[in-house]
Amino acid sequence: MSSGAGSGSVSRDTMRLVAFSDGVFAITITLLVLEITPPTDGENLLHGLVALWPSYLAYAVTFLFIGQVWVNHHVMFDHIRAADRIVLLLNTVLLMAVAFLPFATSVLADALRSGQGQRTAVGFYGIAFDVIALTFNAVWQYARRCRLLSEGLGSAGATAIGRRFQLALAWLAIGALLGVLLPVAGVAVIAAFNAFYWLPIPGESPGPRRPAIGA
Repeated sequence: MSSGAGSGSVSRDTMRLVAFSDGVFAITITLLVLEITPPTDGENLLHGLVALWPSYLAYAVTFLFIGQVWVNHHVMFDHIRAADRIVLLLNTVLLMAVAFLPFATSVLADALRSGQGQRTAVGFYGIAFDVIALTFNAVWQYARRCRLLSEGLGSAGATAIGRRFQLALAWLAIGALLGVLLPVAGVAVIAAFNAFYWLPIPGESPGPRRPAIGA
């Protein structure tokens, strides 16, 4: 164990934190499919399956979103070499927001299917995503400020990762606002966000494992 410089608190290796987080991501991403209710009319099964397209769309967008959140969570903790109690708390809030996504996805799918409340549903969906971006930024900025990042990352890499996370906050906020005005545009912005955030971040490669700064 080591102490983050200036924090005065105990810090620890992040392996257990990442393993626990992986479990939450896996459970949440699996629960998404349970929100899709099979058609009950066997005589018109094909029509019923086609009519579920809003559920398929919401499922795909959210699945890919959780997937890229998982990837970027690993990118983040490739560089956060030690976790104090504040990091653990912030990461728990992040996971709480992720675990909320199946509900937000169900709300979106129901609204798209019924044609009612779509503006509210897309705005709500975008806000749920944006809360995750907010907590992501909180974890990263805290770790950087308290010098819990690895020495191998470098200032340029830390800045690039931080900017990417900050862009996510603005991008998803725009998606939520557009969704309130024009639901189709809001969903399109969020889907485009998914595609972009699968791209690598310059300087994200972890390189050789080194002790945490301030260890």
